[in-house]
Amino acid sequence: METAERFRAAVEKGELAALDNLFTEDIRLYSPVKFTPFEGKPLVLGLFGVLLRTFEDFRYIGHFEGTAETSADGEDAPSAILLFRATVRGKQIHGIDLLQFDETGRIKEFTVMVRPHSAVQALGQAVLAGLVADGLVPEPADR
Repeated sequence: METAERFRAAVEKGELAALDNLFTEDIRLYSPVKFTPFEGKPLVLGLFGVLLRTFEDFRYIGHFEGTAETSADGEDAPSAILLFRATVRGKQIHGIDLLQFDETGRIKEFTVMVRPHSAVQALGQAVLAGLVADGLVPEPADR
């Protein structure tokens, strides 16, 4: 089973441990709710722990493969796009996960895009609360 299919199966089953060997150590995850990427396997796995608890009725609905330029080095990399639907805090989310792979087939860069704006806001609030609760990021000073 290729990496994208293994990733999809792990996420759909909520199996966080199965994601560990699919990510490079220096993975970067670009989020729709944060300007700078989440960097490094420990932080990205922690984020996925929060996401798996946050999304309701999460399901992938499509899969496309090709190549795309990575943000880190500007080189084309084998890539997969997974389309998904979910609910967060009562808001329906439509989104895509762009997975970009290294030469060994592990995920080195991950970009998430979601719509509509109200769902992005609900997702951002829920994820921040989960990251703070899990001790992965400090409590924002403006709260």
